[in-house]
Amino acid sequence: MFAEKPTLKGERVTLRPVGPEHVDGLAELVSDPDVRRLTGSHAGFEADQLRLWYATRGDQPDRLDLAIMADDEYVGEIVLNELDPPNLACNLRIGLIGQRVFGKGYGSEAIELLLDHAFGTTPLHRIRLGVYAFNDRARHVYEKLGFVEEGVERDALLWDGEWHDAVLMAILRPEWRARSRSLA
Repeated sequence: MFAEKPTLKGERVTLRPVGPEHVDGLAELVSDPDVRRLTGSHAGFEADQLRLWYATRGDQPDRLDLAIMADDEYVGEIVLNELDPPNLACNLRIGLIGQRVFGKGYGSEAIELLLDHAFGTTPLHRIRLGVYAFNDRARHVYEKLGFVEEGVERDALLWDGEWHDAVLMAILRPEWRARSRSLA
């Protein structure tokens, strides 16, 4: 379903298939303390791991990994993964590089571009995501883009000695279609 790796252009960002040329940006993203907390990432990564990871994403027909570029600068990544073909469903994951790019609309536009691509060119019916309950900014963005809260995983993340819930959200093709028509 994701064998084709498109380039998607918006007003503020362009989404490009990830590759080795984006590894420095990925290294910055995964080492940023704020990003690690927001994504619940406890593990650290070595440069060689990251290089191999981005070098092999283009060969994966069951996922779509795209670099979020603003003015030709890597500002994050957005991914469709955990593809469930029989149920026409997958997961969405997004990470921005840190405080210097937060609040500029890059994430919102990247998600819109990816939803338009996924629902407009594939048979997908459902795209889900998880977000930690303390990440109010991301939850607001997801809701604004049409994601609906479906449930809560209680105490899903232990961070600095405190437990945090994960909020499960999803958008369905008919919801995306209705929202797209209302914006036209």
